[in-house]
Amino acid sequence: MQAEFDVAVVGRGIVGLAHAFAAARAGKRVVVIDRNARATGATIRNFGFVTVTGQERHTMWPAARRARDIWAAVAPRAGIAVEQTGMLLPVRRAASVGVLEAFLATEMGEDCALLTDAQLRAQEPNVPFNPALSALASPHELRIESRIAVPLLAAWLQNELGVTFADPTTVLHCETGRVETSRGVIRADGIFVCPGDDLNGLFPDVMAQFAVTRCKLQMLRLANPGWACSRPIMSDLGLARYEGYAALPEAGPLKAQLKVEQSRQLDAGVHLIVVQSADGSLVVGDSHDYGDAPDPFQHQNIDRLILDEFEAVCGPAPEPIERWVGTYASSPLQNWIHHEVCPRVHMAVATCGAGMSTAFGVAEGAVSAVLNTKLKEIA
Repeated sequence: MQAEFDVAVVGRGIVGLAHAFAAARAGKRVVVIDRNARATGATIRNFGFVTVTGQERHTMWPAARRARDIWAAVAPRAGIAVEQTGMLLPVRRAASVGVLEAFLATEMGEDCALLTDAQLRAQEPNVPFNPALSALASPHELRIESRIAVPLLAAWLQNELGVTFADPTTVLHCETGRVETSRGVIRADGIFVCPGDDLNGLFPDVMAQFAVTRCKLQMLRLANPGWACSRPIMSDLGLARYEGYAALPEAGPLKAQLKVEQSRQLDAGVHLIVVQSADGSLVVGDSHDYGDAPDPFQHQNIDRLILDEFEAVCGPAPEPIERWVGTYASSPLQNWIHHEVCPRVHMAVATCGAGMSTAFGVAEGAVSAVLNTKLKEIA
C-alpha cells in the first residue's frame, strides 16, 4: 500500500479521532492508521463522562470546557445520544463542604451551585440518596455511551468529513513525511502519533522522557436499580483526587480525614463515578493501580471498595451484570504530552485518564499550531 495524504494520524482512540477531526476542519486530507479496525482500549472502557468540573484549574479545565462544547456540537451530527448532562457531588463531611465552598469562590465554580440535602432530593426525587450535608450541582458535563459513541464518531468523520481509515495494520516506523506500516508506506506532510498506553512501540524514548507508565482501573455495570438520575454522581472521594478540588488549600483537612476513615479506598485509588445508560443500568467505578505492566485481573476486593462507596451515597447496590478492566497512559509529570519527535511528527498522549473529557479541546489548539492554520468553525 502506498498513499499520500496531508495528515496521518496513528491511533484511532479518542485522542487520535480528535486530532483527525481537527485536521479535517483545517481542510486537510486525513488518514487514520491503527492495528485494529475499531477502538478497543481505554477509549471505550470508561464512563463516557465528559468531566469539566474538578479538572486541573489552569490547563485541563479550559480544555475540558472546550471539549464539552465540541462534543455537544458533534454528537447530534454523528447520531450520538447524550444520555445525561451536568453532575451531582453529594458530600457527607463538613471538611468536604469547606472544599466545595472554596471551589465555588473560584472561577471554576461558574454556574455551579451548592444544594442542601432537601434541594438535592427535590431535584432528583427518584434517587434514594443517603443523607448529605450538601451537594455540588454542575451544569457543565455531558455523558455519552463510549462503546456506541466512538464507532459513530469514526463513521461520521469518514462519511461526512472525508477522513480515510486505513485497513488495520501495524505501524513500524515514522519519520518526517513517511509512515511505514506492515501493509506498505503512507506519505503525509504532518503526522500525529497517538499511541495511548503503548509504552514500547513508537518512540519509547519519548515515553521514558515523560516517565509514562500505565494505570489500571476496574469498573462495573450494575443492573437497572429501578430509579433514574438525570446527572452523573460523584462523592467526597473525588474531592481528594480531582486536581481542581484537591489542589485547593481547603482540601488538606479533608485528605487527612479520608486517610483515617477510608484508607483502603485511597490506597486502591478508588473514587466514585456513577453514570446511567439508556437501558437504566449503571456504570460504576473506579480504581487506580499504577505500573508498567499492572496485572490484567479483576479483583473482588477492589470491586467491593467501589460498591461500598456507591452504597454510602446511593443506597443498596444492584447486582453487577458486567465487569471489566482498562488501562491508560499515566505520567507524574504532566497531564498531556504533545511533543515534536522529529520535524512535522508529533506525539500526542493523554497521561491522566481524561482523554474523553479533554482531547477535542487539546487537539484543536495543537493541530492549529502544528499546521499553522485556522480551523473551520463547527457549523
